[in-house]
Amino acid sequence: ARAADDAVGTDQYAIRAFADALDDIPMALAENSGLSPIAHLSQVKAAQLATGASHLGVDCLQVGTNDMKHQHVFETLIGKQQQLLLATQVVKMILKIDDVIMNGNY
Repeated sequence: ARAADDAVGTDQYAIRAFADALDDIPMALAENSGLSPIAHLSQVKAAQLATGASHLGVDCLQVGTNDMKHQHVFETLIGKQQQLLLATQVVKMILKIDDVIMNGNY
């Protein structure tokens, strides 16, 4: 969301919406793990901001720590980049289909 503050015009709304969509991933993880998603995510975000540790995440296994290094949860940078690229391409494709349908007045 910080990047949205630096952007001008309608780009800032798209950037902020993309950042909000990325927040849905840990929310879904927390909810599917039986945790309170809003409370748990706000706790993790506060800990990330307080410590500056980017490796804190949702304790899905409920072992008592949000430290993903301690839980041996690792994800490669290239894997994460490919996932985000694919998700972005899917959204673009859906928006294009939506434009075609809207222009066709179905």
